[in-house]
Amino acid sequence: MSFVVTIDGPAAAGKSTTARAVASRLEFLYVDTGALYRAAALKLQASGVALDDPRAIEECLAATRLDLSGSPEHAHVWLDGADVAGEIRTPAVSEMSSRLAAMPAVRRRLQEIQRALRDRGPLVAEGRDLGTVVFPDAEVKIFLDADVETRARRRARELEGRGIAAPLDQVQDELARRDERDRGRSDSPLRPAPGATMIDGSGRDAEHVVDEVLQVVRVHPGFPGARAGRVAHPGRASGGSGAGPGPGRAPGPGPASTTSD
Repeated sequence: MSFVVTIDGPAAAGKSTTARAVASRLEFLYVDTGALYRAAALKLQASGVALDDPRAIEECLAATRLDLSGSPEHAHVWLDGADVAGEIRTPAVSEMSSRLAAMPAVRRRLQEIQRALRDRGPLVAEGRDLGTVVFPDAEVKIFLDADVETRARRRARELEGRGIAAPLDQVQDELARRDERDRGRSDSPLRPAPGATMIDGSGRDAEHVVDEVLQVVRVHPGFPGARAGRVAHPGRASGGSGAGPGPGRAPGPGPASTTSD
């Protein structure tokens, strides 16, 4: 079993920024579970599948290939052979992915895929239920939070940087709704894992948060240290056998896989 660092928390708390930086500095694999859910949501959106039709969702995802590749700084998200990393961060896709993530059948399949990544070496994974459900025996568990105002400003800046109009009050309302959904769902609700280190990023810059996480990781007695030459990408995330697509390459033809957040 490999050394695992999980970073859970609500939307726009800074999990992705923190996890990418920590994985890069430690030369660990970086697993962005939210990208997988968003890519699945993008597929359902494009296919016109209704979210109130569980059978249609399962059938659609059964014929879907999702993969991750690249470094923490230059991640690629592959949906049926196409890199959709630039298309999955819209408010509509984020809203749909949150609803999709509340579906037990979807979550179970994704959890299998995430757990399989552990065989590839030490990793840093960020999401909603990694320390509580996916990797309950992770060596280091972090719960990163921030007040909704801080998170709304962060998300609005991110969207505006992509040319998407994002009124602050609208973004804050959307985050509040997502918080309620994530925390209130019956399957894998958002909550701190037992033994998790709580970190509040409100009013703090990203570098200070990253340094605090690194300090927690490095003092763990099982910390393996950075390994020279390790490629910081999770490779193929579709749960199939064989090698991943590698950085910058689309995955080749192969059996379809199911994934989902």
